Amino acid sequence: MGMAEDVGDQLVGAFQNPGILLGIPLALAGAVFMSLGAQYQHRGVEKVERLSGSTGTSGLTFAQIKGLLTRPSWIIGTLMLGLAIVCQLAALVQAPLIVVQPLGAIALVITTLLNARISGHSPTRQSLTAIVACVGGIFLFVFFAAIFATEQDVTDRELFVILALLLVVIIVLGACWLILRHRMRALFYVIGAGILYGFVATLAKVVIKRIEAGQFEWITAVCVLALVSAAAVGAYFVQTAYSSGPPDLVIAGLTVVDPLVAVLIGMVVLGEAAAAPWWVLIIFAIAGGIAVWGVVGLARYHPQVLSDSQELGITRGSSAPTHADDAAAAVPPSPMRDAASAVEETSAAEAPRSGDDPEARTRPDAP
Repeated sequence: MGMAEDVGDQLVGAFQNPGILLGIPLALAGAVFMSLGAQYQHRGVEKVERLSGSTGTSGLTFAQIKGLLTRPSWIIGTLMLGLAIVCQLAALVQAPLIVVQPLGAIALVITTLLNARISGHSPTRQSLTAIVACVGGIFLFVFFAAIFATEQDVTDRELFVILALLLVVIIVLGACWLILRHRMRALFYVIGAGILYGFVATLAKVVIKRIEAGQFEWITAVCVLALVSAAAVGAYFVQTAYSSGPPDLVIAGLTVVDPLVAVLIGMVVLGEAAAAPWWVLIIFAIAGGIAVWGVVGLARYHPQVLSDSQELGITRGSSAPTHADDAAAAVPPSPMRDAASAVEETSAAEAPRSGDDPEARTRPDAP
C-alpha cells in the first residue's frame, strides 16, 4: 500500500512539472515529422537506386549520395527530419532526456500505417506483434521514467566519459562496416544509427544546457564537433538502411535503440535515475528487452522484407524438385523406349485433326 501511494505521489509531482507537460507534446510532434520524413527519404533513395542501376545495400556510393541531393522527395524528407530534430531539441530543453527520447516510438505506428498504404504490403500478425512489443516496451519504460527521472548537472568528468564512449562506438562500427559491409543488412545499419543518435541526443542536451548557462568552453566545442560527426555517420547509416529495408523497420530501430542508449547514458553516466528504487530498474530492463525483441522480430517478419526475399534466387516450396522427379531423371535412356516414343510422335503427327476430310487429300483437285 505504501509503495502504491509513493508511486501516486511521484506521478502527481511529475505531471505538475510544466516542463514535462510541454516537453511531451513537442516530442510527439517530432515523432510525426520523423515518420513523414522517413517515407520521403526512403522514396528518394529508391529513386536514386533505380536511376543508378545499383543498390546501396553494402553502402551508398558517392555518386548515389550526390543523386540524393537532387531528388525533391529526399530533400522534403530531410526538411521534415530537420523539423523533427528541432522539436526534439525543444523538448529536451523542457523535460528530462529519459522522458523525451522514448516518446519517438509513436513514429513507428504512423510510419507503419503510411508504408502499408504506399507499398501495398499489409502488416501480418507477426509484424503487428513485433510493433506492439516495440511501442509497448518503450511506453512502459517512459511511464516509469516520467515518474522517477530527475535532471542532474553534467560535470566535465562525465562529459569526458560520454565522449570516450562515443569514440569507441565510432571505431567499432567503422571497423565492422569496412570488414563486413557486403554481408550487412538493414538491421546492422539501423542499430548502428540508433546507437549514434542516442549519443547525439545526449550531447545535444549537454550543449544546450551549457550554452544556457554561458559555459561555452573548449570542451563544449569538442561536444559540438562530436555531435556533428556522430550525426553525419548516423545519417549515412540511415540512408543505407533505407536501401536494404522498409522505412518502418528503420524507424523501429531508431525509436527503440536511440532512446535505450540515451536512457542508459542518462542512468549510468548522468545519474538521471538515481532516485529510482531497485524494482523500477528491473522494470526498465524488462521493458527494454521487450522493445528490442520487437525490433528483431520486425526485421524477420516484416511483410515487405519477406516479399523481397522471395525475389532471391532460392528454391522454395513447390518449385523444389521432388523425389519422383529425381527418380525419373535417374532412369537411364532405353533404345526400345526411345523407338516407341518416336512411333507415337509420328502417329500423332499423321493423325487427322478434328474437322479434316481424309478423302480431300487423295482427290486430284486437292491443293
